[in-house]
Amino acid sequence: MTIREIKAKSILRKYKKVETWFLTCYGMNLYRGCHHNCVYCDGRSEKYRVDGEFGEDVAVKVNAIELLRRELDPKRKRTPFKRGYVGVGGGVGDSYQPVEKKYELTRKTLQILYKKNFPVHVLTKSTLVERDVDILKEINEQQRAIVSFSFSSVDDKISSIFEPGVPPPSERLETLSFFKNEGIACGMFLLPVIPFLTDKPELMEESIRTASEVGVDFIVFGGMTLKDGRQKDYFYNTINKAYPELITEYHTIYKGDKWGNAIGAYYESIHRTFNSIAKKYKIPKRIPPHLYRDILSENDRVIVILEHIDYLLKVQGKPSPYGYAAYSISKLQGPLSDMKGDLQRLKGVGKVTEKIILEILKTGSSSYYEKLLIG
Repeated sequence: MTIREIKAKSILRKYKKVETWFLTCYGMNLYRGCHHNCVYCDGRSEKYRVDGEFGEDVAVKVNAIELLRRELDPKRKRTPFKRGYVGVGGGVGDSYQPVEKKYELTRKTLQILYKKNFPVHVLTKSTLVERDVDILKEINEQQRAIVSFSFSSVDDKISSIFEPGVPPPSERLETLSFFKNEGIACGMFLLPVIPFLTDKPELMEESIRTASEVGVDFIVFGGMTLKDGRQKDYFYNTINKAYPELITEYHTIYKGDKWGNAIGAYYESIHRTFNSIAKKYKIPKRIPPHLYRDILSENDRVIVILEHIDYLLKVQGKPSPYGYAAYSISKLQGPLSDMKGDLQRLKGVGKVTEKIILEILKTGSSSYYEKLLIG
């Protein structure tokens, strides 16, 4: 395990449009690399240009707090900050990985975000997040905080193979329960499920049932990507050691797609299974509107709900124009409420979509959407 201190040029990353899985407009990576060393992590891919041996070498952005203070200074900002959650947890390094115990960059970041009045969405695999319950409660009372954990399953044995540096799922579930008892909204990101292992219906149902018992507010589901190069090589090496009988099956669904995607039929199958089980337990399959109705701008609320509807219809095998409508709205410069009589001028917006948009503008949600969310 190697730790390297570096100076970053910037820390806060603004997204081109609201990120509809996490409801974030801004995110950050406080660390590059991750000692959790999850076997399936696509942060290992050459695409992300993480120096050193992924899983062993971690770079600490020691000037992150100084940069964040400067970047959040409204006097230096030409345009106002977008309304929305700030994502604390990066794709190339868990913000609560072991080095956080020493450097406390995540805790200091939360303190700054509290002072600047930002809502926060934390995504982690580490129970170390319990340390910061005090500041997360303050953020939640002032604006709102969401604490989410990612899982490939709730099976401790499988996790010990594929998530060797992470607290077992049983401990992560206890931490979710802890935060729920503290009055903070919590989510499960059941992703990625591991093909031919944790994507089995019985294991998926165990994960969803357990999450339901904890009382999570939502579950977001997804399959695994496997990019050619370091990520795929490392993953296949583990499969050959632990489950050699499965390697041929992996070759049947991963065909070298440049994004690392499996074949479409595989994803369609596991999403249908997830949808069916989540419906049984009546758990929202995306973050529900009451957690962002008063957080996002009106345009972003509409974009989020339309993209969610798009997903929820497609997992049922139904066609959907809503994703295209959301994209059109994301290109607007002004508020949707200024064009209530002209919404059908937008590409992808017909009479039905217009009716949904008007309901969202009036109430902050959509009755059709809320039925799909748990149905």
